Amino acid sequence: MLSNRARLIVKTIALTLTGLGVAGAIGGLVVLRGGFYDISATEQHYPFIYTVLAQGMQASVAHHARDIVAPADLGAPARVPRGAALYQANCVQCHGGPGVAPSLHGLSMQPAPGPLVDADTNWKARELYWITRHGVKMSGMPAWEYHLSEDELWDVVAFVSAMPGMTQGDFRRLTGDPVAQSSTAGEAP
Repeated sequence: MLSNRARLIVKTIALTLTGLGVAGAIGGLVVLRGGFYDISATEQHYPFIYTVLAQGMQASVAHHARDIVAPADLGAPARVPRGAALYQANCVQCHGGPGVAPSLHGLSMQPAPGPLVDADTNWKARELYWITRHGVKMSGMPAWEYHLSEDELWDVVAFVSAMPGMTQGDFRRLTGDPVAQSSTAGEAP
């Protein structure tokens, strides 16, 4: 059984934490309802906002993708060219590719779409699939499940997983990207 002094200490700690929580909630509500945070696409988020959003996204994707099993033929050679065509048609304008910058449309987005040339270091295949299929709220990343078949989604994942080892020339040959072709005109075949 706690002594009176110990109960007083516990009550003080509990009330202090409750008071801090209420003050934080009121402060957040004032910022939210007062419109003080600039949400325009022409201004960057504060660095700590990016950190919080990135950590939250990483945890959410890992949680939601945990039961997804990649198809056994994900590494099949035919998947990468099919995925390249889909990537060229749907993704390159925002994410770019090896040696190819995103379009002006993609560059104007906030948060800026991440480059996918190193996606395999940050995401597992099942997580890339989940992101591609379901999209990401308030980021401009659409849910491709409404536009691509199940096989096409996995083709895109196969291509994105293969991108880190690609040169600009490889990317150009697979996608037929005219931007990459013009910027690599002097490159040896």
